[in-house]
Amino acid sequence: MMRLIPLLLALVLALPAQAEGFISRLLHKPVPGGVAVIDLGNGPTAPGVRYQDKPALVIREDGQRWIAIVGLPLSVRPGSQQIEVDGRAHSFQVGGRAYAEQRITLKNPQQVNPNPANLKRIERELAEQVRAYRQFSPRQPSNLLFDRPVAGPLSSPFGLRRFFNGEERNPHSGLDFAARQGTPIKAPAAGQVILIGDYFFNGKTVFVDHGQGLISMFCHLSAIDVQAGQELPRGAVLGKVGATGRATGPHLHWNVSLNDARIDPAIFIGAFKP
Repeated sequence: MMRLIPLLLALVLALPAQAEGFISRLLHKPVPGGVAVIDLGNGPTAPGVRYQDKPALVIREDGQRWIAIVGLPLSVRPGSQQIEVDGRAHSFQVGGRAYAEQRITLKNPQQVNPNPANLKRIERELAEQVRAYRQFSPRQPSNLLFDRPVAGPLSSPFGLRRFFNGEERNPHSGLDFAARQGTPIKAPAAGQVILIGDYFFNGKTVFVDHGQGLISMFCHLSAIDVQAGQELPRGAVLGKVGATGRATGPHLHWNVSLNDARIDPAIFIGAFKP
């Protein structure tokens, strides 16, 4: 027994001062299009955090320490990045990640090179959606391990470099689920419906604010079953799978945005692949 005491003491001293919590293990994927979880200490009140001049999500993990959960846009470069914590710079590291290509053939050429009238519509709709992505409500997210919004296999992953009819366009900003027309779509976490619309590219679309800049967007729906302003509990049906907008067949496209950065939704359902 006496021989075991020094060994046990050495093991205790080798442990980190603050063991990593479940949320950190789930979400910390600091790559372009990923999430950085940053330890902020255990002060009495939540620090104010900003990244790229936008407010960031802050929660207390395991009832002990504050952590910032920061969305990293696809455009971020690997290397040192900074957040502001109560006005002071705090550095963290971003790694690299390679994304594959996807080539899609569309029958409607307007969905590749829209005419001037459609371009005006697209610009108007984009501005409306950007305003929704930039909302920051004080509510705490009800959960950060999300449910899958539909029952179905993952199809097109996040971050693909996309080519429509041979022409490169914006990377794939969400995660696609293969599902039949009319399949119910459920809220992966509680939230408030902040925008609904029928858009040129996205088709019938629902935005849900989960709190502190964490926002889901669901598009290509065949039907919308909620109204703007409606509070949704986790698991509430918000619409049905369809193929509206720029879609080659029925599926759900799900975006997750954090501090106005579109990030890989697979992180929040435990399906992230480096």
